[in-house]
Amino acid sequence: MDKTEHKESEFRTWMVVFCLVVIILGQGFFSFFVIGDRGQPDWAFRPVPDVPGQSPYAVYEPLPHPQHVKGAEGE
Repeated sequence: MDKTEHKESEFRTWMVVFCLVVIILGQGFFSFFVIGDRGQPDWAFRPVPDVPGQSPYAVYEPLPHPQHVKGAEGE
């Protein structure tokens, strides 16, 4: 029975590690410079009420009795 010898390449291992590090750093630089932080957005929606009929941007006029349950003129 012959013994098998495994040839280990330290240089090849370090090249694989170096290439992986370059890929990760390249993605980081790409994200930073291409996407980057563009600062505050230039729109100002101001606080808008959560109820759609009370919003100044609402499409419909507010209901006279905006009750969602039966009773007290909300039927």
